[in-house]
Amino acid sequence: MKGLIVLSHHMEDGEALTTRALLMRAGLEITSITYEHTLEIVTAFGLHVKADQFARDVHLKDYDFVVIPGGKYVSMIVDHDVHIKELARYFFEANKLVAAICAGPRFLGQAGILDHKHFTAYHGSEKDMPLGHYHPEKKAMVDGNIITARGAGAVYEFAYEIVKYTLGEDKAKGLLDNILF
Repeated sequence: MKGLIVLSHHMEDGEALTTRALLMRAGLEITSITYEHTLEIVTAFGLHVKADQFARDVHLKDYDFVVIPGGKYVSMIVDHDVHIKELARYFFEANKLVAAICAGPRFLGQAGILDHKHFTAYHGSEKDMPLGHYHPEKKAMVDGNIITARGAGAVYEFAYEIVKYTLGEDKAKGLLDNILF
């Protein structure tokens, strides 16, 4: 199975990079994409990483899921963003997996994807999901083809749910066993 992960300047390092590493460790093929004007991304904590491709160069139909990390970039762009919301909406409407962590679910909320859905997110992010059912006590949640997680402290549970959804529970448990979770 093939997935996309969105990289943006000021993304939360662990939510993006640890999730990517765990998914690849489980055997998923992950392509990092960006809507920035450069492939060189500077994370929230100053790490310089390089996205694999510009989002405009990717054929979405070739991918099975998308991952949207959080970080301070979300509050900087979410209200005027169209790209990440459209990306999430494409996968959701194609009945493909949409996974977002921390403030990342704000894109889903503003796109209307979380209306009448159960979700978790970084506290305060629920303001963009007034028709959804917020569960702040949950580390990660699955509702249909949507997986959400509440923050960097839930990266392992987030990755587990993505692997379970895409490859099955045995692979997900094997991932946690492999990293001595």
